[in-house]
Amino acid sequence: MLLDALKPLLGTTLILVAHPDDEVIACGALMQGMKKPVVIFSTDGAPHDGGFWKQYGSRPAYAAIRRREAELALEIVGARPVFLADQVDGGIADQELFRNLNVAVTAVEKIVTQLEPNCILTLAYEGGHPDHDAACFVASMVGRRTAIPVWESPLYHRNDDGVGVIQTFPRTRGTEVIVPVEGTQLEKKIRMFGHYRSQGLLIDSFRPQHETYRPIADYDFTQPPLPWKLNYELWQWKMSGQQIAAAFSAFLQSQYGVVR
Repeated sequence: MLLDALKPLLGTTLILVAHPDDEVIACGALMQGMKKPVVIFSTDGAPHDGGFWKQYGSRPAYAAIRRREAELALEIVGARPVFLADQVDGGIADQELFRNLNVAVTAVEKIVTQLEPNCILTLAYEGGHPDHDAACFVASMVGRRTAIPVWESPLYHRNDDGVGVIQTFPRTRGTEVIVPVEGTQLEKKIRMFGHYRSQGLLIDSFRPQHETYRPIADYDFTQPPLPWKLNYELWQWKMSGQQIAAAFSAFLQSQYGVVR
């Protein structure tokens, strides 16, 4: 029954995420059942804020470490990594995807044209990280332009009282598919986690024993994903949900003459 529900994701699937490690949390098990999984990393995983990379000496050095971790992790499950940094002049820094929507959509659309995937799998629009939200938007736009179905998977967000929630959609729609992960698939997924040492990625921070998917919701990207304070706003980062939504609105206006 589960395989029937997930059949659209089991062919040549383009997995569009924001950073190295997103893919193992979202679909480290499911990609093992895909005929041809290709993971696109939209950013280089290295923010401009030196607090994230100071111990590694420089932002480029940190980005290189994250890239190598991704390559080793995906090797375990036979997935192909694609880095937008190789497709976009100068690359896109962590936390900056919403500022680079035009180049990101163009680059991903080019990859789709080359690979002709059956489906795109991306991250949910849930206010956990600005790059996750932007990856969801990019996937939605590329799916619209190429008529390829788009699915999504949640990573983390805050609920209305500020408590963190992991791997659960903020709003269910009755189309969610929860996949139990066990045996060899779980063992390989845990090995993938182990390669992301620079992130201190702890299995206990997530739930490797299950993954959740659904066809992408009909989001209103002109509005923040949730009506309360978002996770990255609570982190006091330098962007707000309103700013992210404004960037999406500007893209829609420039490309389609509409704001939804």
